[in-house]
Amino acid sequence: MKLNKKKRLVLLGTVGVLLVILIAILSLMGQKVSAKEKIGFIMTGSIGEEGWNGMHYKGVSAACESLDVELLVKENVKEFTGECGPAVEDLVKQGCKMVFLTSYGYTEEVKDVIAKYPEVIFFTSSFDYHADNVTSYFARLYQARYLAGIVAGMTTQNNNIGYVAAMPTSEVNRGISAFALGVRSVNPDAFVTVAWSDSWDNEEEEKKEADNLINNTGVDVITYHQNQTYVVDEAEKLGIYSIGYHQSPLNCSDKFLTAVVCDWKLTYEAIIRQYLRGNTSNQKLYWVGIDENAVKLTDYSPAVSEEIKTEVNRAKNEILAGQDVFSGEIYDNKGTLRCKSKQVISDELLLEQFDWYAEGVKFYAE
Repeated sequence: MKLNKKKRLVLLGTVGVLLVILIAILSLMGQKVSAKEKIGFIMTGSIGEEGWNGMHYKGVSAACESLDVELLVKENVKEFTGECGPAVEDLVKQGCKMVFLTSYGYTEEVKDVIAKYPEVIFFTSSFDYHADNVTSYFARLYQARYLAGIVAGMTTQNNNIGYVAAMPTSEVNRGISAFALGVRSVNPDAFVTVAWSDSWDNEEEEKKEADNLINNTGVDVITYHQNQTYVVDEAEKLGIYSIGYHQSPLNCSDKFLTAVVCDWKLTYEAIIRQYLRGNTSNQKLYWVGIDENAVKLTDYSPAVSEEIKTEVNRAKNEILAGQDVFSGEIYDNKGTLRCKSKQVISDELLLEQFDWYAEGVKFYAE
């Protein structure tokens, strides 16, 4: 049966409308599929700097690129200035359902903001605050600190090793003690003298404390726990052996022995992948270590002997076999037994209640 001209036009018009609707639907579906997840990232420094902030940014940006996730960054958000709360608010407003708080003091500032957005998942490098939508994350850098202590303990000629530290948080105390345990495992006569800078990033203060340790106490190997490489710079200037943190500075002499580092790309990639799969509700702690190849020492200086390398590899294999740094009989620097033979200090104590220092740690007093 043939359709008359009028009916054909109506039919064609109907088909055309349906096609337009179909195209619109497909277009909307395509937009929905192609829309990227947005991840927020708040940091105390800038994306271009080296050290703590630069290493974290490089890691998270590489992870987001590999997972096709959009990264929104808030730079130079200083701790305890009131800037972190508005930064979180703006990231959430822009559509971030996951926000990384990369400095220790942030969560203390933004507890109310975190509670305001229960649908947003927050990952924080602090272990002092807990909530249903907060997961603490970090790397077991203390394992690599222990290995660095072995390097220092076998390198020192006068058994006097220096350590410039930021402030006495559980993280910093844990690193100092792990380093000292590594030193004393190979050199029971050596001591680690700690000087405080009271800041994560203060060039003048860190160099001053390095000078104090080198010139006033005579340390011949020095390391640090801050964001930047200022202590290494000072050690290079004064011809002292040094061990770095976060990165290996460029153009150093053979006196720069190695550095304690973390593969933050690996860490962030694993965390974000779990988030994208929806696996976040049951995990309140993400702490990676040597067994995931997340923490390590960088390439050695020619000044590090084969004997030292062999000892470090032996200790690393022991950790990989399950013998954690904070296991077995451990005394603190006041003579108190902190861990019994055949015991292991729990992650909870290591993370939240580490308020002591291992045997062999002492402090610089001006």
